Amino acid sequence: MFDRKLRKGPVAIMFAAAVTSAFTSARADVVTEWNETYNDVTRTTGGAPCPISRAGPMFNLAMFDAINAIDRANGAPGYESYQPTLPPVAPGTSREAAGIAAAYAVMSSLHSTSPAAMALINARYAAQYAAIPDSAAKAAGIAFGQAVANGILALRANDGYDADSSYTVGTHAGDWLITPDGPFVQPFTPQWGNVVPWGLPDGHMFRPTRLTDMGTMADVMHSVAYAEQINGSASVPGVKSVGERHSVMRTEDQTEAAWFWANDRDGTSKPPGQLIQITLLLSQQHNLSLSENAHLFGILSLGLGDACIAAWDAKYNTDIDLWRPISAIRETLDDENPLTTPDPTWLPLNDFTPPFPAYVSGHATFGAVHAAIMRRYFGTDNMTFTIGSDEFGIHTSLGYPANLTRTFHTFSDAAWENAMSRVWLGVHYVWDAVDGNTLGTRVGNYDYSHYLRPLGSCNPDVNEDGNVDAGDIDYLINVIAGGTNELELDADFNHDGNLDQGDVDAIVNAVSGGGCP
Repeated sequence: MFDRKLRKGPVAIMFAAAVTSAFTSARADVVTEWNETYNDVTRTTGGAPCPISRAGPMFNLAMFDAINAIDRANGAPGYESYQPTLPPVAPGTSREAAGIAAAYAVMSSLHSTSPAAMALINARYAAQYAAIPDSAAKAAGIAFGQAVANGILALRANDGYDADSSYTVGTHAGDWLITPDGPFVQPFTPQWGNVVPWGLPDGHMFRPTRLTDMGTMADVMHSVAYAEQINGSASVPGVKSVGERHSVMRTEDQTEAAWFWANDRDGTSKPPGQLIQITLLLSQQHNLSLSENAHLFGILSLGLGDACIAAWDAKYNTDIDLWRPISAIRETLDDENPLTTPDPTWLPLNDFTPPFPAYVSGHATFGAVHAAIMRRYFGTDNMTFTIGSDEFGIHTSLGYPANLTRTFHTFSDAAWENAMSRVWLGVHYVWDAVDGNTLGTRVGNYDYSHYLRPLGSCNPDVNEDGNVDAGDIDYLINVIAGGTNELELDADFNHDGNLDQGDVDAIVNAVSGGGCP
């Protein structure tokens, strides 16, 4: 449908996907329907973002591996599997039945103790199962999908998601502590930065170092840069003014955007689910096939799973677990910085502060992963889409219409607004947004470059500029030499396990029209 891999010559692509309703369901197939159920389950059960982001890749990669394996058995080129080994595919196995069984096995395993969630999961399975006529192909698909799901469940059984989550609250200025606006609980999932990643070699691969480069927490507290995050400057919006509950510095549009991206409240689809909603909409607008949806939602959910691991590593796995703006601005503990003035009555726009450290922003990381993967999948950043927000439907006291929508013209714009919305909401500093956005971009690019790649094809447009030319050769040579690799390119272009002249020869041949290695 889209030539996402091999592009010869100049390419200028602009996709417009305006919609009349923000809540239109994607064209129904088993992948999109299970992603809708995933969001419905999240709205029903609530909870912290990281466990939610773990469930997404578990069922989506199970569906992807099942559907992709059958495609390949039927002669389609297909993609690299996620799991290292898969069961054999019987001739004539139903892809739809396999996808149904894979998703059901994972989702029912994850939510077996929640009657409300299981009601949604069982209803989806029953409707999909009944829609496929009984046959040997259906029976084979159910058995195959179950076996593939068992592999994912086994692969993730000991990934560390349920490790010790105890946390010792700090006692010095700058240390995260329970905020006066609640919720009055211990911080969520402090162990998550140590969970086994889905694609990254380790959770700290792209860890931002802005704060640790400054030295100790005391060094951070005493710095001009820290005061700037609170008070603002010509180039930095200070959270004390733009994030205050009744701010006169925050515009009406910024206030609306802050609430639009909030999505932390139980009853919403949470940050990962909001990005899944956008993806469902774009899947519908571009009439993606079952195989395309399996690939898109597989690689996207893999990236979102890594987003929470990488962000939580930054939050918890250094010596600086940074307190939230409400603690900083009130100076719950004296920061000893003469450039900051305590305001003991300050409140953020949001009616609660999320219970975990500020740096980096999880929303910013999630949003940037989503934007990076969508840019790579569709081959462009230019995409117009209109979408609503769960927040307006359940938080009616805000006074916004439940069906209020916002329109974006690039994936990058949506990701950046998502990041900055947390500053306008008063729960993050600008450096949380900036560094979370950078972190998420790197995670998304890495995962897209290294996982679920097409078999038997390559992408000579390695610098992702829309042209296959000498610029791609230069980019690859630079990466092999240890230079900048903003797209986290897998420089082993000929896949022989070495980074050497063979990769250069292979891309020169591909750019010249000689085909893939």
